[in-house]
Amino acid sequence: MFIYEKELQYPVKITCPNPKMASLIISQYGGPDGELNASLRYLSQRFSMPHKEVKGLLTDVGVEELGHLEIVGAMVYQLTRNLKEDQIRQHGFDAYFVDHTTGVYPQASGGYPHTSASIMVKGDPVTDLHENLAAEQKARSTYENLILQADDPDVLDVLRYLRAREIVHYQRFAEALGQVQEKLNCKNFYAFNPALSMKKHC
Repeated sequence: MFIYEKELQYPVKITCPNPKMASLIISQYGGPDGELNASLRYLSQRFSMPHKEVKGLLTDVGVEELGHLEIVGAMVYQLTRNLKEDQIRQHGFDAYFVDHTTGVYPQASGGYPHTSASIMVKGDPVTDLHENLAAEQKARSTYENLILQADDPDVLDVLRYLRAREIVHYQRFAEALGQVQEKLNCKNFYAFNPALSMKKHC
């Protein structure tokens, strides 16, 4: 179903280690608004979408989010490779190091491991698309918060790219929501269950 290209969607070439920045960026790997949750959300929601165009969009964006997960993982790896003992201690990376050394582990910046509890899949196209709009805005906000914390041009370049993609995804989901609502009975656009669709709410 998927074709994997053995190169990142956007290049990551970070030369200066920064364990402190890595401990913040890790949130976009395994945090509640991160790329892992986004990809799982969209690739799960697509099954219940009633229109092939919207199902295709969720598939495309879900796969792209997996590519973003790979980019974020590469950032964390490059920011923590070849760390010296004093860098680990001085930059607050010691707690992470004890559990994972410098392996890329899905967790939030606060240390909480990834959980699927924050992946929202309702099976109702309007509800799910509204959820996706909010998810993309939350991801954009997180990238903006990371940009405010970063001072390395190599890091900033990648963060700005990822932020821009969240804005594009938000726009595409807004278009998809409009398509779904246009194809539904305007007097009954919340009812997707066939048994409920017989009822009118005028």
